Amino acid sequence: MSTPSTTSPHDVDLAQARWRKSSYSGGANDCVEIAELSGHVAVRDSKKISRGPLLFLRAAMHALVSGIASGEIGEHRD
Repeated sequence: MSTPSTTSPHDVDLAQARWRKSSYSGGANDCVEIAELSGHVAVRDSKKISRGPLLFLRAAMHALVSGIASGEIGEHRD
């Protein structure tokens, strides 16, 4: 059985979340922001923060970022 990649927003307290933007955003308000929490990583769209964040287990976020960095996840060209 695999570990779930997301959790209910009611399980995590986001009140003290410290959101940060990618250095690639150039200061614009059109990027993805993340907040590292104890066992989770929250991800939100900086243009629509009222929508609420997606929550990932730290291990799932690590696997996603590692997969993108290694080329396993992303655009495939023939």
